[in-house]
Amino acid sequence: MPKSLLSYAQILEIVGDILKVRVPHAALAAAARASAPRLGDLATVTDRDRRPRLAQIIQITGDDVALQVFSGTKGLSTAAAVRCLGHPVEVTYSANILGRVFNGAGRPLDGGPDLSDDPRIAVAGPAVNPMRRVLASRMVRTDVPMIDLFNTLVESQKIPIFSVAGEPYNRFLARIGIQADADVVVFGGLGLIFDDVHLFRQAFEDAGVFARTVMFVNQASDPVVERLLVPDLALAVAERFAVEEGKRVLVLLTDMTAFADALKEVGIAMEHVPSNRGYTGDLYSQLARRYEKACDFAQAGSVTILSVTTMPGDDVTHPVPDNTGYITEGQFYLHDGMIDPFGSLSRLKQHVIGRETRDDHSQIMNTMIRFYAGARDAEQKKAMAFELSDLDHRLLKFGGLFRKRFMDINIAMPLEAALDLSWQTLAACFSPGELLIKQALVDKYYPIPTSK
Repeated sequence: MPKSLLSYAQILEIVGDILKVRVPHAALAAAARASAPRLGDLATVTDRDRRPRLAQIIQITGDDVALQVFSGTKGLSTAAAVRCLGHPVEVTYSANILGRVFNGAGRPLDGGPDLSDDPRIAVAGPAVNPMRRVLASRMVRTDVPMIDLFNTLVESQKIPIFSVAGEPYNRFLARIGIQADADVVVFGGLGLIFDDVHLFRQAFEDAGVFARTVMFVNQASDPVVERLLVPDLALAVAERFAVEEGKRVLVLLTDMTAFADALKEVGIAMEHVPSNRGYTGDLYSQLARRYEKACDFAQAGSVTILSVTTMPGDDVTHPVPDNTGYITEGQFYLHDGMIDPFGSLSRLKQHVIGRETRDDHSQIMNTMIRFYAGARDAEQKKAMAFELSDLDHRLLKFGGLFRKRFMDINIAMPLEAALDLSWQTLAACFSPGELLIKQALVDKYYPIPTSK
């Protein structure tokens, strides 16, 4: 018997966007039992209005099956019937999806050409076989000096931007998507307001990069269930572009805290035992399952993940940033419109610094941070009215130049220009002997004073 003809009408309860239905496996004939519901499969829920609603099977306990209804359960009655479709969530994948905008269920939002005849692929598959992975060794240029120079982004890296509400992290993420050295950018928006959705699309279009971009958007007014699908849709598409077409793909996700909050809401509806601050006990696994899709494929392309994780109350011990930090390979701290050089870290930068970049990169990076740390100490001495030495005054000058020339997220320049500007900044405050840099590099790059 075809699976599409099997329906189950014994609705047990409807809580939030979760529907539970009784599926009497023991009463099914052998042919029907073969089409029993499977975890992760799609189903349709049809009420008296005959309008089918798409749902996903998320739990099977004995004869009881729980489903997430994507469009919500508002107006749904216990007289509804459930039909299993026999396949998991799928998303359209072809060259035609570039320059398109989709919602959290994978349906086009932009009024563009119909894609119903294009191929579809399953989402939320397993992580890549480790034998297909190669060691990260290529830099992703972003033209953001605080990233390229001090915490280099590397292909196949998974790294979040830790920030707080009110910071311009979405504008910053859009700039990286525009400036990044990537073949394809896949954007996933979770629980965004309309203004933020418009910001990303307009930014990509104005910069002329929308033709290489795919957007999956779940707005704050959309069903929370679809919020859980957005990372899976974006990563499934990104993986295909990397494996089948050898593309260097950058995946942008914002905000993963909204994803975790959606998991919490579903967990409450499912009566799961809450863990830290009400989040589900599998929060780490759920986050890791998505982040581990980042990969540099052998004899193919790569998937790099850059996400935003907001920290409620600027609390880095909050369960979402805390679990994220154990999964990812560093983080960027965005505070006061600047990338914090002390809280930020890229654990893979050593794979490319000095190998794929200029020979002075490593020593300039370390020297600049060392002097900026000294500038911070000098600022504290000044604030406490201590007497300042000549070195302290020069450190204060350096700190001001460093913030102005490098830390502002609106600054854009290539890595080589940032290295040259670093030498000029150092030369404006310190003599060559104070830099503690290899003499060969000083002779090669230290600016020659111009005679007045």
